[in-house]
Amino acid sequence: MLVSALLTSLAINSGLCILFFVLYSILRKQPSNYAVYVPRLLAEGKSKRRSHFNLERLIPSPTWLKNAWKLSEEELLSSSGLDAVVFMRLITFSLKVFSFAGIIGIFVLLPVNCTGELHIVDFTNLPNNSLDVFTISNIGNGSKRLWIHFSAVYVVTIFICYLLYYEYRYISSKRMAYFYSSKPQPHHFTILVHSIPVSVESSVSESVDRFFSEYHPSTYLSHIVIHRTNRLRSLINDAKQLYGRLTHLKSDDTQQKYHRSCCFGLCGRKVDLTDEYEKQLVDIEKNLRLEQSEVSSSGHKEARAAFVSFKSRLGAAIAFHLPQSSNPIEWVTEEAPEPDDVYWPFFSSSFMHRWISKLTVVVACITLTILFLVPVLIVQGLTNLSQLKTWFPFLESILTIKIVSQVITGYLPSLILQLFLKAVPPIMKFLSSIQGYISHSNIEKSACNKVLWFTIWNVFFATVFSGTAIYVVDIFLEPKQIPGKLAVAVPAQASFFIAYVVTTGWTSVCSELFRIIPFSFSLIKRPFTRSTDHELEVPSLPYHKDIPRILFFALLGITYFFLAPLILPFLLLYLCLGYIIYSNQFINVYAPRYESAGKFWPIVHDSIIFSLVLMHAIAVGIFTLKKLSLASSLICPLPIFTLLFNDYCRKRFLPIFVAYSAESLIKKDRQEENDPEMSEFYNKLVIAYQDPALMPVRFSSSSDGLNSPLISSAQV
Repeated sequence: MLVSALLTSLAINSGLCILFFVLYSILRKQPSNYAVYVPRLLAEGKSKRRSHFNLERLIPSPTWLKNAWKLSEEELLSSSGLDAVVFMRLITFSLKVFSFAGIIGIFVLLPVNCTGELHIVDFTNLPNNSLDVFTISNIGNGSKRLWIHFSAVYVVTIFICYLLYYEYRYISSKRMAYFYSSKPQPHHFTILVHSIPVSVESSVSESVDRFFSEYHPSTYLSHIVIHRTNRLRSLINDAKQLYGRLTHLKSDDTQQKYHRSCCFGLCGRKVDLTDEYEKQLVDIEKNLRLEQSEVSSSGHKEARAAFVSFKSRLGAAIAFHLPQSSNPIEWVTEEAPEPDDVYWPFFSSSFMHRWISKLTVVVACITLTILFLVPVLIVQGLTNLSQLKTWFPFLESILTIKIVSQVITGYLPSLILQLFLKAVPPIMKFLSSIQGYISHSNIEKSACNKVLWFTIWNVFFATVFSGTAIYVVDIFLEPKQIPGKLAVAVPAQASFFIAYVVTTGWTSVCSELFRIIPFSFSLIKRPFTRSTDHELEVPSLPYHKDIPRILFFALLGITYFFLAPLILPFLLLYLCLGYIIYSNQFINVYAPRYESAGKFWPIVHDSIIFSLVLMHAIAVGIFTLKKLSLASSLICPLPIFTLLFNDYCRKRFLPIFVAYSAESLIKKDRQEENDPEMSEFYNKLVIAYQDPALMPVRFSSSSDGLNSPLISSAQV
């Protein structure tokens, strides 16, 4: 029955995947009003814009598959940056792991399981077989066949550790090569200083200048004080929206250009909308200039934080790594992000404020984790048909229909869980944004970690143990019970997680190709907005959403490859789809918003190590449960060696991702000592971190010459 439900889920998702591929092949050939599919090509002017009807547009074209397959790493690096390379290396790493594990699992372990002592596979009625006949559960207690599974655990662990070491070393070398080949970057010469102590007699700017001129006299260059500009940003957004309406009104002859002045346009004199919008724009710009002047000249708008720039990379690194004051909560320094990567809305001025923000986020994450157990329990109820009949006795007659029961138990649970999980990444990103991070890249890294561990806890452990939060916590409070509990619970959920890979994995990666959520939002917003083609904003890949998803499927594959090897072909197909689709997205859709130079890889490494240790814990419990105590004892050194290997990798490679060495910084500084372009770079560095909200803004056609702030926003 479980196999039949799984086949139903497989058939539904296979049809959806084919439909997505065909629709995308057609829609990517449509005119530019379908900008949700290929915004990068449209923004770069590479897409053909044809407005007349052409039958050829309605015929699926597979050429995008060829282009995605041929994308080289060098092309990806030059067009999308090192973060995109790291993302694709995660997919190819997983493909290598599960190709190797798949050969062992499908051609060795699966036949051993199917010919086990407990049940015999009925090949004449395959859909009605229990999934247990394909898992390690079909092997009898004390059977010597279990030594094959034992050997597989060792072999796959060694192979994964070798690949992890190779990938860590390779990406570390890429990060260093990227640093040496890059031109001078503002964030390499700049640090952020916050919690600046200010006396009554001086301003923040004067305090910063006096402090760094005294203690860093040979390397200090300039600084820019950060202001609170939330109201300014609101005014700029209002001006942009009004400018969009005005542009659309002027460009579209079919638009109504007049309206009545009273009673919602029902009576009164006729008013020219173009003139009205122009007057409103002028008023907003005047208010904007006044607000900019007030922010620039007012001390109470200063955030007691500043970007401080230095004449060399080494000077900035020394200022960042050394405590600047005997009081550790004053003159706190951190690395400055790229100017385009700065997250301007949040700049906390005090150590206590940041500490409270972090505490609030921790409490919010714990609360969300507990509340999410409700949909998990609902999903678990759907996977159990008898329990479902108990909950809803009036549905018993409907549930007796074979196809209905197969859809409900095999497809619906994973689909419901996927819909609930859609809300998690944006919530985690919002929580990270109020945690005190000053860059979009750090916000996404923090959100990536939150989403990953939220998914592991709520989807894996909560589903496996299928109990209350207190029950799950009690298990982990008694570490000796963990292997035994996992050995019983994890194999029992094999059918659910195989269906989860098919439903969530295949559907999510294909919907990424179709971009169904952005497409839906664009259809909803279209009647209420008046956007034009030139306002197209090219999106960036949401790493905080996609990296945790791939890592969670990697965890499922690593933990289940020796328990239920039937999961491996579905994972391999998911990864193959992911490789093609994400390559296409990097070519046609996404453009990098920032460049962290591969800082997401340590998250990947730690997650894979956790998956390996979890697999070892399950293996210890399984062999103990199966009365093979010698195998259980021989597995115990494996997690110890894995953790030692992880410790070596962290000491060998992780520092490269935390900060550049003095050797590399000095070498890079010396290369540019006599470069005539450095003087021009220093001139740009002085103003690189000006708040965009304090820059001159002009949307109206008025030429009164009053389009710059009354007072300069840069304080250097």
